[in-house]
Amino acid sequence: MTEQESETRRADLSERLGRVRRRIAEATAAAGRSEEPELIVVTKFFPADDVRHLAALGVRQVGENRDQEAGAKADESADLPLRWHFIGQLQTNKAKSVVKYADVVQSVDRPQLVAALGKAMRREHERRAENGLPARGALEVLVQVDLRTPEQAAADEQDRPEQGRAATLGRGGASPADVAALASLVEAEEQLMLGGVMAVAPLGSDPVAAFGRLVEISHALQREHPGAVVVSAGMSQDLEAAVAAGATHLRIGSDVLGPRPALG
Repeated sequence: MTEQESETRRADLSERLGRVRRRIAEATAAAGRSEEPELIVVTKFFPADDVRHLAALGVRQVGENRDQEAGAKADESADLPLRWHFIGQLQTNKAKSVVKYADVVQSVDRPQLVAALGKAMRREHERRAENGLPARGALEVLVQVDLRTPEQAAADEQDRPEQGRAATLGRGGASPADVAALASLVEAEEQLMLGGVMAVAPLGSDPVAAFGRLVEISHALQREHPGAVVVSAGMSQDLEAAVAAGATHLRIGSDVLGPRPALG
């Protein structure tokens, strides 16, 4: 990329980021809230150069959902003051890799993943000590919640029984009934810190109602775990609904970064 192309790209990102920040400010005011939610810019499919531009524009939190891409990008951006969120569905065999760079994993949805992350964090502490590297802090974990209504889940699983809870309507996550048990497992792991909950609004449903359910789940969780205050909800298309519901963090990608770059 030439210097002129780099300057043009930063100007484009600045304009897009400004529009998103104005939307967040307006939604916060409309909701009668005194503090804006924190912005996480989701940079999947975009190059590390864009991460660097965003950091220069004041972005401090970035999200990724593919481990290989995220790890490489985090390495290239190691000199920047960024907090890295892993937000995609995570296989247990990727836990060892993810803990090398992620500050937060937002997609914990089953006991096996809690155990894998706890084990990976113990090994990561050992690896750093053996190699004279700085120790890392605890890994913050969010429980991802499936926000489908019982009726949506039943219809979804009837139509796509082989997909189960990962069917496309639900877009991943643990059953609300399983959140408390998962939270307790996280709390039992010394190197994991329970941050709160995360969800994606089910496809074709009212995001206001869906995020309202997530906030209710969050309030119930906080009665047992007062520090688990994070509610990560809302993307480019539904950030206003998330702000109105009480989200503490928003995950915005395309409205900041623009159309996905051509692959290959």
